[in-house]
Amino acid sequence: MSMAFKLFLLLFILSHNAYAEALYQHLGNKAQALSQQLQYNLTISPDGQGLPIGKGNATQGAKLFKQQCSSCHGPAGIGASAEPLVGEVGSLRSNYPEKTVNSYWPYATTLFDYIRRAMPIDAPFSLTADEVYALSAYILNQDDIIANDVELNEETLPKVIMPNIDGFISFYPDPN
Repeated sequence: MSMAFKLFLLLFILSHNAYAEALYQHLGNKAQALSQQLQYNLTISPDGQGLPIGKGNATQGAKLFKQQCSSCHGPAGIGASAEPLVGEVGSLRSNYPEKTVNSYWPYATTLFDYIRRAMPIDAPFSLTADEVYALSAYILNQDDIIANDVELNEETLPKVIMPNIDGFISFYPDPN
């Protein structure tokens, strides 16, 4: 190849990428704009401070999961194109540890916050508080962390004890 052709090719590639980014790489703009709205710009702490008013149970969540989540997480939440959410509780000390929501996450409030902010992947912030409580209940119920008839809401969700709650330590000293 001649030097002129190599230079032309290099310039074409560089200009083509710059052009493509300007036109086609607007990923996240919609979610970023939505996240600035008051109803979505909430911080939820492990003790539940900041949780919105709402309610839901595992039966309601099962229907929503089938409609909104199973295409990525599989029909039972054990994974498909996205990571598994359920199962493997107690596996962290085994030779084959699996970090699912139910086996690894220390607080159930984190599950609510993550679903609310990021799911479904193609429509973040689109679920109501009731839908997020129901989906959280369904996921937690899959590994018997809560019973099928438990209603999750802003008072009951922070009281859910996750299997790996003692698997983390706080970096902040006790203020007392």
